[in-house]
Amino acid sequence: MFESLSERLDSAFKQLKGEGRISEINVASTVKEIRRALVDADVNYKIAKDFTDRVREKALGEKVITAISPGQLMVKIVKDELTELMGGSEAELDVKSNPSIILIAGLQGSGKTTFSGKLANFLKTKKGKKPLLVAADIYRPAAIDQLKVLGEQIGVEVYSEPENKDAVKIAQNAIAHAKQNNNNIIIIDTAGRLAVDEVMMTEVANVKAAVKPNEILFVVDSMTGQDAVNTAKAFNERLDFSGVVLTKLDGDTRGGAALTIKYTVEKPIKFVSMGEKLDTLDVFYPERMAQRILGMGDITTLVERAQAQFDEEQAKKLEKKIRQNQFDFEDFREQLQQIKKMGNLKDLMAMIPGVGKAIKDIDISDDAFKGIEAMIGSMTPYERNNPDSIDGSRRKRIAKGSGKDIQDVNQFMKQFDQMRQMMKMMNKFGAGGKGLRALGR
Repeated sequence: MFESLSERLDSAFKQLKGEGRISEINVASTVKEIRRALVDADVNYKIAKDFTDRVREKALGEKVITAISPGQLMVKIVKDELTELMGGSEAELDVKSNPSIILIAGLQGSGKTTFSGKLANFLKTKKGKKPLLVAADIYRPAAIDQLKVLGEQIGVEVYSEPENKDAVKIAQNAIAHAKQNNNNIIIIDTAGRLAVDEVMMTEVANVKAAVKPNEILFVVDSMTGQDAVNTAKAFNERLDFSGVVLTKLDGDTRGGAALTIKYTVEKPIKFVSMGEKLDTLDVFYPERMAQRILGMGDITTLVERAQAQFDEEQAKKLEKKIRQNQFDFEDFREQLQQIKKMGNLKDLMAMIPGVGKAIKDIDISDDAFKGIEAMIGSMTPYERNNPDSIDGSRRKRIAKGSGKDIQDVNQFMKQFDQMRQMMKMMNKFGAGGKGLRALGR
């Protein structure tokens, strides 16, 4: 995400390395490089210039406080300005009414239907709601089928009328259906086109007038850069939408749409969506995104994702086993499963400060754990519960069963043993587990 922009900004800040004070001379070249980086990231030149003018104004004359270099101070100034450019703070979804109606709009191919499924899943699992998905795309039969498949995957009902070609009537009937079935959230997936046209705009405006939604979310493909911003302007003029959703942020995104859409249409980005998995939807936090763009990581989101997969009962059992030095391969496999549920592995690692730059050129596949899981799967239940029982002959059998070399098995066993030794040391340090519990808090 935003790799090229991050690299260019990092290069700009290095120009201040070793300087004792920010001056007009050294800040000018840095600001110039920042402006170039933003324009190359598909940010409108006027917006880039306004942004860097504010950065220059804040930077000039700033004295470097103890232990902070001019480069670090400039990073903070740019982070604060990026945060403001993208909205300042997160914008909440208005779902207080019963039922609350959310209208989804955008061009064809922007990811509207997939986002509708993700949003339903998010509101069901994170907010305890009972959503109803509504297939109101009357032009693309595949959209109805796609929504039904998504609904089945997340256990959410999908309302559709395949023979009805009146999107307004479908939406109105869906609301009546929702009230009868106690659905407290109604998500209406509307039709899109390959480009903005009058028919589409009129139709979605008519649906809006008929159902009076609490939220209108404009879904935009972030990979389309300034085209996305221009499309947002056109939709906003007709719909006056309440928020923006950026999709495909895991693609080759230069960053222009994410950085400038709030500035241009004066509507907040409410969600960012990455990948096809239905749990890859995040609330948009401008400060966290600014930190990630600047290579500062995003520990808060990482912790939140970990907490979402946290099982307190399982954690207590695990803590007890660690205290008794009984951590085994079954426990290890369970931990791997929890990590995999948190999302894309490279994306997770990039949330750790300093790691993003280190792994930018490394291909980290979501299948990175497959070899380890294959080795654990090739063990007998006894071996998984008794790691010390795995001798040379057992290792050969595990290697053959998992399709790995004996060297791979030996390396994995060595690393696992080192991890157990570290846990043993932490256990001693923690005086019977108290230290581990403190670290867990």
